[in-house]
Amino acid sequence: MKEAVNVYWKKRLADLKNNLEENNFDVFIAESAAEAKEIILNSILPQLQFKTVSWGGSMTFGATGIADIFKTGAITVINPYEPNISPEEAYERRRQALLVDLYFTGTNAITEDGHLVNLDMTGNRVGALNFGPKHVIVLIGRNKIVAGLEEAMMRIKNFASPTNAMRLDKKTPCTTTSVCKDCKSPERICNVWTVTEKSYPKKRIKVVLINQDLGL
Repeated sequence: MKEAVNVYWKKRLADLKNNLEENNFDVFIAESAAEAKEIILNSILPQLQFKTVSWGGSMTFGATGIADIFKTGAITVINPYEPNISPEEAYERRRQALLVDLYFTGTNAITEDGHLVNLDMTGNRVGALNFGPKHVIVLIGRNKIVAGLEEAMMRIKNFASPTNAMRLDKKTPCTTTSVCKDCKSPERICNVWTVTEKSYPKKRIKVVLINQDLGL
């Protein structure tokens, strides 16, 4: 049974890789978060020229431990999520991150035809994904794969958003009901939808598909 499951996921990821490449993304497949880190270190970063780096609030990115490699060296890090900084400083760093050379993020969902679907609170993550940074690396666990746009939006509104609101301790109805109420809460995290159908310029967005359930 385990072998059949392995074959299933290898096939799905290979098909998705082909569709993403047809949409001008640069695509890699990793078997685990640890292997994703190795691919980034050994296959992706050596191809890039970058002096500044930042990232969005991605649990998948955190699982790879990639941020640790930038703690020392000549690369300037803009970290909006550094502990104990003020909300004003965090917001300013999000603005600065829009112009870095290299940006890391995850995605809320990815369709089988190779479109990235996201819903943001402030828009900084989807802004950087689609314009600004010279290079973007998107880390995606296999659990984010959905059939199409309708399923992607349903997944985000009825699973990813409520669970992220719970994780971030937001004061929104979904943290108690687990169901989106299309609320008017000041702490609502569902504000900015984007669908990224293609990478422009070609290969600006690099996608690492991970054969593991990661993130929400």
